[in-house]
This record gives sequence, structure tokens and C-alpha cells, in this order.
Amino acid sequence: MVVHNAGIGGGQAAPQRTGDGLERIFQVNTLAPYVLTALLPAPARLIYLTSGLEADGRVRLDDLQWQDRDWDGMQAYSDSKLYDIMLAFAVARLRPGTLSNAVDPGWIRTRMGGPGATDDLPEGAETQVWLATSDEPAATVTGRYFKRRRELRANPQAYDEELQDRLLAICADLTGVTVTS
Repeated sequence: MVVHNAGIGGGQAAPQRTGDGLERIFQVNTLAPYVLTALLPAPARLIYLTSGLEADGRVRLDDLQWQDRDWDGMQAYSDSKLYDIMLAFAVARLRPGTLSNAVDPGWIRTRMGGPGATDDLPEGAETQVWLATSDEPAATVTGRYFKRRRELRANPQAYDEELQDRLLAICADLTGVTVTS
């Protein structure tokens, strides 16, 4: 079982480039789970943490690195969280032996969520723990999006298999590793 939980928010006033020359939010929030998924042996269960802000995400495969448009850190974050759901759904298709899902943990009081966040840490962790460990029929599904153990509808773009495949191809090109079945 693997839970992709690392992530950074979108509060930067300008895009930050990593040592690899990649936009930092995209690299940490999307490319990192992609690379780990590609390099690790296929686990029985795979969970991608996302955010309810995925609903505001816009697929921009022509400018994942924010090179040709004006910077908007919160949009970059929302887009990256939409891409995480797309990864979860694509892996569910490509690896039928792996239960691959996405989880919105809520707005959690952490350093990233801040003191004004509405949800406590245990509440935010409950759904991914349930998906990772439970044998209940509702937890042994794949290619779904959850919050508080309830299935939600993701941003409609997340279900577009052509967009999923294009995202995977771009990630493979950027990283040199491929998610295989």
C-alpha cells in the first residue's frame, strides 16, 4: 500500500523553479507521485491525496510549467490536485490489480492548512487509512474519488482518458520513467 501524501500549497507570489528547472508545485504535487508510482512495484492499494480545490483545476497540458501564462499560485495548486486525480484514475485503468483512488482529506490544521483550517488531523487521515486497510466493499474499489469515506464526483476533466494518457506521456517525457501495467 502506498499513500502519496506529500504536497505544497500555492501561496507563492511567483513560480519557483527547482534545480531540475521544473515548476515547483507541479514537480512536488504531480511529478513526484508519478515517479514513485512508475518506479515502485505495483502495490495492492494506491492512494493519491488531492484537494477539493481540484474542482477549480484546469487541464493545461500545453503549459504544465507555467511558462506561457501569468502566474497564479492557487490555480497552479488546483491544477496539480486535478492532475493527481487524473493519475489515480489512469493507474486504476492501467493496473487492474491495484486499487488506485484519490482522497480529499479536507482543510486540515497543519502547517500547510494553517490555524484557520476547519478539520483536525485525525479526521483528515481517516479516509486514506480506511481505503488502505479496510476490506469493506466500499473501500475495495478503484478509480474513485473520496472525502470522508464518501465517493464524490471529481472535476469532469479527470475522467477524460485521452487527457489522462496525455498527462502520463508528458510525465514520462519529463522524467524518463513510464507507468506500466
